[in-house]
Amino acid sequence: MLVFKFGGASVKDAQGVINLGNVVGSYAGNQILVVVSAMGKTTNALERLTNAYFNGTDDMHEIFEEIKEYHYHIAHELFGENHPVFNDIANTFVEIDWAIEDDPHDDYDFIYDQIVSIGELVSTRIVNAWFNHTGITSKWLDVRGYIHTDNTYREGVVDWDKTRAAIQKDIPAMLNKGVVVTQGFLGGTSENFTTTLGREGSDYTASIIAACLGAESVTTWKDVPGILNADPKHFADTIKFDELSYQEAIEMTYYGASVIHPKTIKPLQNARIPLLVKPFNNPNDPGTVIKEGAVNKFEKPVIIVKQNQVLLSISANDYSFISERHLSEIFGFFAKHHVKVNMMQTSALSFTACIDYAADKFEKLLQTLKESFKVKYNNELTLITLRHYTNAAVDEITEGKTVLMKQTNRNTAQVVLK
Repeated sequence: MLVFKFGGASVKDAQGVINLGNVVGSYAGNQILVVVSAMGKTTNALERLTNAYFNGTDDMHEIFEEIKEYHYHIAHELFGENHPVFNDIANTFVEIDWAIEDDPHDDYDFIYDQIVSIGELVSTRIVNAWFNHTGITSKWLDVRGYIHTDNTYREGVVDWDKTRAAIQKDIPAMLNKGVVVTQGFLGGTSENFTTTLGREGSDYTASIIAACLGAESVTTWKDVPGILNADPKHFADTIKFDELSYQEAIEMTYYGASVIHPKTIKPLQNARIPLLVKPFNNPNDPGTVIKEGAVNKFEKPVIIVKQNQVLLSISANDYSFISERHLSEIFGFFAKHHVKVNMMQTSALSFTACIDYAADKFEKLLQTLKESFKVKYNNELTLITLRHYTNAAVDEITEGKTVLMKQTNRNTAQVVLK
């Protein structure tokens, strides 16, 4: 049994959906479960819609119409003018109509999950319809009834016992009848509200399902030839890894390598299921395999770039030393607001942390910190992490730039740049 995950870039247009069907069709004879992300940049557009609704701006309906038109255009190119999928698309978008009719709920994260999740629900309706239209027997599955989470909206915590029981109860029988198509990124609460698993969480969805079913492998289909040592959009002469160990992949995702969601690897490692990262435009290419016992070869450092960073410097109001008590309180605030620390340093009088900038989370965190501490910060920064670095590589990365914070250990160097 195989689990395939296709990201937004692979289904950004009608040709992408056709190509997805060709890839899945080439594996005829296998049991296949397909996890699909929202199409193209739909999640970004739905985030704009969520913000417009929450803030009451005038462009809310315009944004929504653009989202609907984008999906209807793809469907028309695939199916012509008349096909049952158009009703499925309309009925799915009605969920947003219902949501934005009412005054905004006070909890932004709750609103976010109810609206943004529609992207995956629509994309999978279209993909499932295309499979059946082209002779691939396929069933659409609402993943919210199978991946059960708590009520931590935007970062749903999986209830593994409940999730495993639900997946093992129904999905094997479905796979005996044909391909199963479901949504990445989404979960459901015991009150039947939608949660999301964290941005770019479709890889994690595939990992959860594969671990629960004991899949042979997970393949995530990307617009790159495999896992590279750096983003080819920012660096020339990148190299592809033929294989990586679970441990190295976990390290890379922890530091922000965007090719795989950070939570993806651990369930697969526990179940000894290999993860393949392959190009959807060249499906016969070997890509990269992440597996137990892989030999890691690093001809060049792994370079991971995180933009839009904030550097926070936190100190006690009475100029006292930063003690364990202070650190415990500070980390409690970070946990409360679901803010991950990407890099940190402690001096006698201050604690400094580099974090991703997310406006809503940052403002709440800043307000909370200022109740107990003095806080200074710099924004619009870049964090660069080099795994298996050389001093020459660090010097090249930092040349001509202002370094606000730097630290190294045996395998990893990190620098915050302005």
